[in-house]
Amino acid sequence: MIRRPIIITLALAGLFSTPAFAQNNLSPKAQYAYDSKQANTRYADDKKLCAEETSSKARMQCLRDAKSEYDQAIINAKAAQKAGNSYASQPAKQQQQICADCGKVLSVNVTEKAGEGGALGMIGGGVAGALLGRQVGSGRGKDLATLAGAAGGAYAGKQVEGHVKNSKVWTVTVQYETGARADFAFDQDPGLQSGDLVRNSGNGITRR
Repeated sequence: MIRRPIIITLALAGLFSTPAFAQNNLSPKAQYAYDSKQANTRYADDKKLCAEETSSKARMQCLRDAKSEYDQAIINAKAAQKAGNSYASQPAKQQQQICADCGKVLSVNVTEKAGEGGALGMIGGGVAGALLGRQVGSGRGKDLATLAGAAGGAYAGKQVEGHVKNSKVWTVTVQYETGARADFAFDQDPGLQSGDLVRNSGNGITRR
């Protein structure tokens, strides 16, 4: 009989378990080659021990035990290789899972949008311009000056009202995990900055 079957069995159980395999730095193929070599080395040592048995019956039983342990070691090595291949393929599958609605803020730019003057500015400016025009010239010239003053006043009034209505626009540029880019405009500060992780929300984006 071989004097170390229990020790070998326990060692193999710990060596070929999936967690132990996952923690080493060998590829599944390299690990199998290493385990097979170890099994062959142990098998050779066991056969030397068997040769020391005093009877042929004991030697034959010892060799059978040694072969049985060797076969089990190879089975365990193949099982570990299969488990290792499965474990190694998991990160690749996870990397293929891309969130199409997820992205990262590349930049946030603030610009000023010019407003447009409305009818109120034109009327107010026209009245002021007409009054100013009537104060110069006389007769027909006075009427022309009034019309010119009204036209100029209306234009100025529209420009002034438009300037008052100027507003800021925040443009957020997003880089998606798919590689696509998109710009989103906000009329108020969205509270985002470069590097923030965001995702689509309706027609806009939100922090994630």
